[in-house]
Amino acid sequence: MKKTTALTLMLSSSVLMAKEPAIQALDDVIVTAPLQDRRSDSPVPVTVLSDDELRMKTGHSIGETLKDELGISSQSFGPGVGTPVIRGQAGPRVRVLNNGIGSNDVSAISPDHATSVEPLLAERIEVLRGPATLLYGSGAIGGVVNVIDNRIPGRQFDKLVGAALEQRFDSTSDETSTAMKVEGGKDNIAYHLDGFYRHRNNLDIGGVGIDTAKVAITDPSLEIIDNPNGFLNNTGAEAISGSAGLSWIGAPGFAGVSINNLNNNYGIAPDGTGDEIVRIAMRQNKYDLKSELFNPLPFAKSLRTRLGYTDYQHTEIANGEAGALFTNKSYEGRVELEHQNIGPLRGVIGFQAQSSDFFAQHYHTDNHEEEAHEEHGANEEPEQHDGPTVENIVPRSDINSYGVFAVESFDTGPLSYQFGSRVEQTDIRPDDGQHFSYTPVSASASALWKLDQRNSLNLALTRSSRAPQVQELLSDGFHHATRSWERGSTSLREETSYNLDVGYRFRSDWIRAEFDLFHNWASDYIYQRRTGEFLDEEGHAEHCDENYCVPVMQSSQQDAIFKGYEAKLIVPMMENHLGLLEMTLFSDYTRGEFLDGSDVPRMPPLRYGLQVDFNRDKLSTYLRFARAESQPYAGDFETSTAGYFLLNVGANYQVKAYKDTKLMVFAKGNNLLDQNIRNATSYLRNFAPEAGRGAEVGMRLSY
Repeated sequence: MKKTTALTLMLSSSVLMAKEPAIQALDDVIVTAPLQDRRSDSPVPVTVLSDDELRMKTGHSIGETLKDELGISSQSFGPGVGTPVIRGQAGPRVRVLNNGIGSNDVSAISPDHATSVEPLLAERIEVLRGPATLLYGSGAIGGVVNVIDNRIPGRQFDKLVGAALEQRFDSTSDETSTAMKVEGGKDNIAYHLDGFYRHRNNLDIGGVGIDTAKVAITDPSLEIIDNPNGFLNNTGAEAISGSAGLSWIGAPGFAGVSINNLNNNYGIAPDGTGDEIVRIAMRQNKYDLKSELFNPLPFAKSLRTRLGYTDYQHTEIANGEAGALFTNKSYEGRVELEHQNIGPLRGVIGFQAQSSDFFAQHYHTDNHEEEAHEEHGANEEPEQHDGPTVENIVPRSDINSYGVFAVESFDTGPLSYQFGSRVEQTDIRPDDGQHFSYTPVSASASALWKLDQRNSLNLALTRSSRAPQVQELLSDGFHHATRSWERGSTSLREETSYNLDVGYRFRSDWIRAEFDLFHNWASDYIYQRRTGEFLDEEGHAEHCDENYCVPVMQSSQQDAIFKGYEAKLIVPMMENHLGLLEMTLFSDYTRGEFLDGSDVPRMPPLRYGLQVDFNRDKLSTYLRFARAESQPYAGDFETSTAGYFLLNVGANYQVKAYKDTKLMVFAKGNNLLDQNIRNATSYLRNFAPEAGRGAEVGMRLSY
């Protein structure tokens, strides 16, 4: 667009906006924050998705749902898995919560494990960084993602029966998904029922599935005989879940319980050799209790408690037979007390405990039986084995963690301060008699300075320490789904990071701007690296000439530095009786580098682009065009990824069907340029590109 045309449009829109007052959006209240402050009062970046915006952005996973938010990407492992990556941090450094308590699956253990938290059922998703993360665990230097689905009602409903039904279809995998909920109540009783079902076939992609040139670098022993073009084999999935919750609600507060069952069966994109096809069959039962009392004691404003038990397991099925089993039986409980104001001081203190029984086993058949048969002669039978051999990937371990935390805040004129601290004790006791004990200590301080009604500055300093996870310490075995030999290290120390976060906000009638700059010094940063070694399924390097071998992934530690920014500029181009037209310019960047000059693997690339939104009455539309640059800083024995363009469009329309019944219909066009996108944060990027060009349509009927 020419400069004169753009100037005319801006001047015209300014005149039109002067005639009609702008509609003021209500400020979000952050439920996950310790004092449930407003979003505008947060001294650190906060992301909130809810209502129609959440419905339009909902993807197949939490990572996919959040991947377009500033500073957030998805660590995909094919379409079946998508865990959130915040500022280059993933796994245990990003804690995924479900209604304020840990999901307690094993998604933080390995990149091929899907999270059990389902975005289809979410009513709200909040992403926090800074002091608030100390309420939910040490070491979440990336942040906390809280998915809220109202499974345990905390408020009374205005009618006996309310319901919502959502139906979606996605052309890239012929996916159909159905989600529904029924909730309501009378007098002091409230209930909630929900469930979903999803089925998809193989995923369509924009080009070939396997980047053979890159695979020759990372996995030189692979002989690729099947490289699909336009689709990915073995990427279909089927999942079903159901939940029920019941609460008593009265003037003193509320108390409720819920139960959830989830079954998910999804495939892993194959390596092209035709030797092994892997699927993962996941099952989880979850039982939760939640309560809140208002003014329970003279010195307490509220007392919030949560208790959950999770029984999780999944089986990795290789060529129709069990290849590995992961189980995690976990209890987690937490108590938060919000005390009465002490002068200007407002705050929360609390206690959290978690106990887990975890193990991972690998099943395999002795590959040397045939060799033994040849050595003994054709007429002489080798020694017989009863079924497959069972070996530990991670030995059965009891993991116990106890933590106390406090977050306090106060205001002095235009300045708001918030301080947090957490002390934790973590003990890991595997069956082999080893004992690991850690005492992570974390602290945070932040300040928000409201210069005037339009300008504000924020500053946050955080010291975050985390104990090594059990698989980082004790893994030693063949892992079918990741196609690697994973090896831990019992010499790992606590990881400690110091993070500086500086931000600026500007808000006026004609423009809004946000800019955040961060710098993180990580001491003894724990990461998984390729060593350049290859082993077969039994851990032998000498048989790699005749057997299928995989790379060794070693848990290691180095000092590292992470730095980057997130920026957004929103300019209203038109606001009058015709509707509201806004343009958003955005960009984010993260650079991870070890102190020896080498690169931290699997970092997201530089992104930038623009989005145009048009809203009028019940119609909302958007067009988003983004550029992701190449990622040359791949890490040792890793491969770079090429840049790409991403063009998405979408629209939704609200229809009042009958009386209190509302109908929303929506449609989205994704990756309209049909780019062959290799995700730099994915372990499987050389075998499984992201989805190609596709359309998604759906409807949501609510009463």
